[in-house]
Amino acid sequence: MRLEKAAVVLACMAVVIGIGSSAGPVKNMLQQLRTSGGMAVLKPIGEQHSELRSVIEAKAAEISSPPVDARVDRVWKAIPGYNGLKVDVEATYKGALLLPAGSEIKYIYRQTPPAVSLDDLGAQPIYRGNPAKPMVSLMINVAWGNEFIVPMLNILDEEHVKATFFLDGSWLSKNRELAVEIQKRGHEIENHAYSHPNMSTLSRARALMEIDKTKKLLKSSLGVDNRWFAPPSGDFDQETVKIARELGLKTVLWTVDTVDWRNPSPESVVAKITAKAEPGTLVLMHPTSSSSRALRGMIRGIKAKGLVLGTVSQTLSPERVLPSSVE
Repeated sequence: MRLEKAAVVLACMAVVIGIGSSAGPVKNMLQQLRTSGGMAVLKPIGEQHSELRSVIEAKAAEISSPPVDARVDRVWKAIPGYNGLKVDVEATYKGALLLPAGSEIKYIYRQTPPAVSLDDLGAQPIYRGNPAKPMVSLMINVAWGNEFIVPMLNILDEEHVKATFFLDGSWLSKNRELAVEIQKRGHEIENHAYSHPNMSTLSRARALMEIDKTKKLLKSSLGVDNRWFAPPSGDFDQETVKIARELGLKTVLWTVDTVDWRNPSPESVVAKITAKAEPGTLVLMHPTSSSSRALRGMIRGIKAKGLVLGTVSQTLSPERVLPSSVE
C-alpha cells in the first residue's frame, strides 16, 4: 500500500513538473526555487509580485513626461502642444505576471493630452511644430512645375516619406489627374488659394472666395476634407488668418525655405536644409529642378539627425513620436 501511495505521489509530481516546464505560473514558481542547507526554498509569491511591481513603478517614475500646452510665441506665433507620456503601471504589471520568469518586461505607455491645444489659440499663423517633437514636414506648394512632380513622387516613395502638397485651385482644375496621382501615392493635399494672389492685398470678399473656392474644389474633385491653408508667396495679414479660421482652416507657413525658385544648386539646398532642420521644422519647396535634384539628399540629411519625416498634420499634431516597439 505504501508503495502504491508513493507511486501516485511521484506520478503527480511528474505531471506538475511537466506542465510547469513549458510555461505559466508553475514554471515561474519552480524557477524561483533556491537551495538553502540542502533544502529547496520557494520565494513567496507575494514577495515576487511586490518586487515586480516596484520595478515597474520605478521605470514609470523615470520616463514620465508631462504634456506641453500649445502657446503663442512672440516670434513663431502659434506653437502646437505635445502629449505627455506615462507608463500604464497596472496594465504593464498584469501583462508581466503572464510572462515566463526572466522575460523582459513589456511596458505599456499612455499619452496624456495637453490642456491647451492649437484650437484654443484662436486665429494665429503657424510657422513650426513643437520643438520637443522630433518630426519635420516637407511642404510642397504647387502652382506650376508639372514636369518635376512625378520624379519627386518617385523619390518620396523610395525614401518612404509622406509630404504635404498645397495645391493652387486653378492648377487643380486643369491637372486633376496629376493631383489624383499625388493623392494615390499617399500624400496629404491642402489649400494654396485659387489663383496664387497676394492675400494681404485683397478685399475680404475676394480673399474669402480664393480660399473657399479651392476648399470646395478639393472636396468635389479629390474628396479631401481641407484642414490647412498656405498663403501664396507667404503673403498674408491678420484678416487672412481670420477668414481661413472662419472656413475651418489653420494658416500654416514655413520654418525654413529652400528658395528653390531662384534655382540654387542641389548641393547648397541639401546643405542648408540639413543644417537648419530641427524638431518641428516645416520645410518649404516647390516642384522645381533644384528641389527635385536635392530631395533625396534633404531627406537623408534630415533622417541622419534622428528626425522623422511626416505630413504637416502629423508634425503639427500633439501625438508623440514613439518607437514602433511601444504599445
